[in-house]
This record gives sequence, structure tokens and C-alpha cells, in this order.
Amino acid sequence: MNMSKVSTTRRAPVRTTERKSKSKGKTKAGEKTFVIEIGPPHLTRFERARIIGTRSLQISLGAPPFVKIPPNVYDPIVVAMMELRDGVLPISIRRSLPDGRSVNIPISHFKE
Repeated sequence: MNMSKVSTTRRAPVRTTERKSKSKGKTKAGEKTFVIEIGPPHLTRFERARIIGTRSLQISLGAPPFVKIPPNVYDPIVVAMMELRDGVLPISIRRSLPDGRSVNIPISHFKE
């Protein structure tokens, strides 16, 4: 195995902007908004399918659910959709461009 070529991936900078307070025009300390620079501001149908499929497989193999399951729900796909809808999944989406730049976006930052 030839280790002489090492590729490094360059990540796109994550831009954060400070949110201005409504009173006196000052910025609140520690409040920053996350700007999604790569792709749409919502989950694509492919990302949703991947998240729901992966999480439903984990649930069917015995992983504990992050939401309270109603007594009439037995399908792991429905449970995974409930978790995604409630925003309790600790998952990040990696979006990348052909030039090698990529950014990790937590699910909580997407608009639904």
C-alpha cells in the first residue's frame, strides 16, 4: 500500500451571524444563527429517506427510541419518522461539493 499520496479534504467555512436584539440594536451575547451554505435550507427527500431508513434499522435491531411510543405503534419506520418530526435525533448531514468542500449540518438547523 503506497502511502505517499495523502489527500486532505477542504471544508467550506461555516458562517455564523449574530442576531440583533430588538431593544437598542445590540447583539445578545452568545446568540448566533447557523447559515446553510451548501444545498437547500431543508432536508432533501434523499436525506430524509436515508435518515428514516437508518434509524428504523437501528430501532428494529433493539436500539432504544428517543420518543415515547404510543401503544398501537409497532412499525420501526413510523417510530423513526416520529423521531425525525420531533427533532430529537442527534444526527448531522454532511453535504459536499465536487471540488471537495463539505460541511456537517445538524438536523436541528434544517427548516421543516
